[in-house]
Amino acid sequence: PLRASVAACHLAVAPAAAPFSPERDLLRPVRRENRAMSRRRHRDENYDQPSKKRKVSIAERLESLIWKVGEKSLFSLESRIEGLAGVLEADLPNYKSKILKLLCTVARLLPQKMTIYTTLVGLLNARNYNFGGEFVEAMIRQLKECLKANLYNEAVYLVRFLSDLVNCHVIAAPSMVAMFENFVNVTQEEDVPQVRCDWYVYAFLSSLLWVGKELYEKKDTEMEHILSTVETYMKRRQKTHVPMLQVWSADKPHPQEEYLDCLWAQIQKMKKDHW
Repeated sequence: PLRASVAACHLAVAPAAAPFSPERDLLRPVRRENRAMSRRRHRDENYDQPSKKRKVSIAERLESLIWKVGEKSLFSLESRIEGLAGVLEADLPNYKSKILKLLCTVARLLPQKMTIYTTLVGLLNARNYNFGGEFVEAMIRQLKECLKANLYNEAVYLVRFLSDLVNCHVIAAPSMVAMFENFVNVTQEEDVPQVRCDWYVYAFLSSLLWVGKELYEKKDTEMEHILSTVETYMKRRQKTHVPMLQVWSADKPHPQEEYLDCLWAQIQKMKKDHW
């Protein structure tokens, strides 16, 4: 009885059916049919039109392959680098300038994948010796451009990239030592801002982390002279800016170190441990 009364209540409040309307009820099927025909006609027209998918050029394909190498894949990183080296080698005759420009760009903008690209350049150099020389020349030009444009962080990335090319047998160790010697000699110039000397010393020390062992094995005397010059500079270097930049003033549990002093201490420790 309770269910019947509830049902009765619902029926009682239900709205009455709308009266018959010829215009509304007779034309409704026609309108539905017209909409269906319109959808079919639109679909048929799109089917008849030629595909609008844009073809990817070879240059764009090369750019995509270079930028994406090292990303997550089902294949091993070694196989992907070797495969990309084969593709680039085949396209060098027609797209050498494009490939050089792309590799210089990723060396400057993707430092987190530096070792991937230095390995790739090493493989290309082994297959095409002239390409390795042209790439190093392009990198040196880009390094000079970054320094002129005050892009000092990107310039450091390029110096590190060049130093790792020694490990890939693209740049000879004596050539890299000569470059580092020129960097460090800036500290002996007169009437130059300390920030200029700091940058060249930092670029050298931060790159030495990658290639110190290789350089010491082949040019130990020259490297000892360079590090001796750096040590002399570090002793006479002014540090009046440190108190202003300190985050905390207490020396416990560990005193806050200046960035170049900290890096120099790490290099000395690595040298003591034979890199």
